[in-house]
Amino acid sequence: MDTTRMEALIGMVTVLAILVLLVLPAAIGIARDRRIDRQLREAEQERPEDQKSSSKPTVPSTATWYAEGRRSKKLVSS
Repeated sequence: MDTTRMEALIGMVTVLAILVLLVLPAAIGIARDRRIDRQLREAEQERPEDQKSSSKPTVPSTATWYAEGRRSKKLVSS
């Protein structure tokens, strides 16, 4: 193998390595998203039908709590 072919081979390997470094994170992200989607689908199928709606009481947000407090103060001061 002469010098020209060796340089061409090194250049080609370098370009392929850079391509792999650029594509690898995207491929890993796609695989991770597919795995999570599959897990969510399986969990949804395993859940009984009567538990689909949330039966937990909701906790009011801080903004709701603050607004309720402001309303009660207005009623007291009126």
